[in-house]
Amino acid sequence: MRTFEAVVRHRTVTDAANALGMAPSSVSEQIRVLEKSLGVTLFDRTPKGMLLTGAGRRLQGWARRLLDQAEQARREVARQPEDVRLGALETIVAACVPRVLGRLAERRPGLRVEVRPSVSRDDLLADVTSGRLEAALVLDTGDALGDLGFAPPPAPLTFLDVDSVPLVLVAAPGHPLLERSQLSPDDLSGERLLVNAPGCSFLMAADRLIGPGPERLPVGGVQVMRAWAEQGLGVALLPDFAVSAALAAGTLARLPFPAPDLELRLVWHADREHLPGLRDVLYAAGTPG
Repeated sequence: MRTFEAVVRHRTVTDAANALGMAPSSVSEQIRVLEKSLGVTLFDRTPKGMLLTGAGRRLQGWARRLLDQAEQARREVARQPEDVRLGALETIVAACVPRVLGRLAERRPGLRVEVRPSVSRDDLLADVTSGRLEAALVLDTGDALGDLGFAPPPAPLTFLDVDSVPLVLVAAPGHPLLERSQLSPDDLSGERLLVNAPGCSFLMAADRLIGPGPERLPVGGVQVMRAWAEQGLGVALLPDFAVSAALAAGTLARLPFPAPDLELRLVWHADREHLPGLRDVLYAAGTPG
């Protein structure tokens, strides 16, 4: 089942073998044995890789449930403590994840949490979908997963908002817009907006809140955006945790632009809530009340 899942994810025998630390011939043989035992073809072998057949798609959900049960049995027989594999975007690992871990440590003292940082929201959600992670922390907004502007995978994912992440529009001290009492998106037309790559949560938030008026200037990650804003090279919409020190030191100034908070959203696969205690553990990460 693990070999089957690896081929589904990586789409080629060679890549699946590399991920599993196996020889490609061993991966191919395991897939052939599995297909023979079931009496069906699980993959179409195409120039674009290994694509699931209808039977393969039916097996996909069963594979994850069977692996979950095997893992649960191993833990219970070996009397191993609970553990949770938690993925999180690198941007929020240092600033936001410790609060979540602190709540879990207080409410579930025996729980072990393995934090797996990632630079890709899509990878995190794919790992939650496949069961490689119990849960992931992403930035989002609204009532549905992906309301910030990204497309969630076609899986029954559910979520809990565990913290708010305030946003701040910042500029270098002395910026002319600091003289205004309040700014609207129209007031920012013609400004240079420092942004990260497409898919960045803060770029998506800027697209929603500010609109197309400002010129987008891609510069890199949060630290680069902050540094360029300090040098007067543009304005930037950034999380409060990334700019609070610069605001206190006076190297950046807060522009009077109303920006709603983003939500730190804990996401998990609804079909895995049958695992003993998992739903309860995930809700323990929430804020009091």
